[in-house]
Amino acid sequence: MARKTSRFTRFARWAARASGRHTTFLLAVAVILLWALTGPIFGFSDTWQLVINTSTTIITFLMVFLIQNTQNRDSEAVQIKLDEIIRALSGAHNVLLDLEELEEEELDRIRNNYEKLAERARELLRGGGKDTDAPEL
Repeated sequence: MARKTSRFTRFARWAARASGRHTTFLLAVAVILLWALTGPIFGFSDTWQLVINTSTTIITFLMVFLIQNTQNRDSEAVQIKLDEIIRALSGAHNVLLDLEELEEEELDRIRNNYEKLAERARELLRGGGKDTDAPEL
């Protein structure tokens, strides 16, 4: 089955990957150096300063949305994969599926249960026991 992705999705993925490469960083450093070297030519004018301020603001503004789009998609994919692992494991608590949709108070309650479970496991280890079972919450 061939996957069909939108142009924006393909562009966002490409931009996120490209912006994280060392060559992109070096290109950005080169642009800043070029801008700084042209300062004396333009007399360090307000327009000269405005060029870099405006350029970096526009690039930053656009990159926030591109990176957020990529991050949202990646996070959703990871959540789906984790949900599948929970679903497929015998004895796993299916109530943990789709946790990211719960309110913060409910997440806190569930996290507290796991923190108590972890503390009991640490106590077992300190006493020479094992922490490899799957106790009920």
